[in-house]
Amino acid sequence: MNNQSLIENMKRDLLHLDINSQIGSCMPLGAMRIGTIIHNIEVNPGQGGKLVRAAGTSAKILKEPTATYCIIRLPSGAEKRVDSKCRATVGVVSNPSHGTRKLRKAGQSRWLGRRPVVRGVAMNPIDHPHGGGEGRSKSSGSFGRVSQTPWGKPTKCGYKTASPKLRK
Repeated sequence: MNNQSLIENMKRDLLHLDINSQIGSCMPLGAMRIGTIIHNIEVNPGQGGKLVRAAGTSAKILKEPTATYCIIRLPSGAEKRVDSKCRATVGVVSNPSHGTRKLRKAGQSRWLGRRPVVRGVAMNPIDHPHGGGEGRSKSSGSFGRVSQTPWGKPTKCGYKTASPKLRK
């Protein structure tokens, strides 16, 4: 008899648990509370999760979800406005130590599909704007050349690369 009542009490407690506290539950952002830690966030309703999916990442709901929009702080620190009908999963993505593991040899990096990084000054002038010169030449043809990409665009001094529409 005592065991039966214990089981009944456990069932009653499970029924009244707050869904926001259950890690792994997926629901619209409008149904979540402020400060909830979330991941796998949709950008458009019904499109599927697009944001915060990498190992060990999470986002946080900053403002109380209104009827239309909800503000979220992404792992980059940026704050994004997302539709309240978009769904997200409560909790943090697993495997937070993914980025800290050490690759033992260059081949392991190649297995992951990463190509070797070669400096521009080590190339020929045909391959890169920094290439060429006798020995370890910093000037590469003309003295004091600015840092450039392989396609000749400046890489330093705050050169704007995004289109004006995206910067707004």
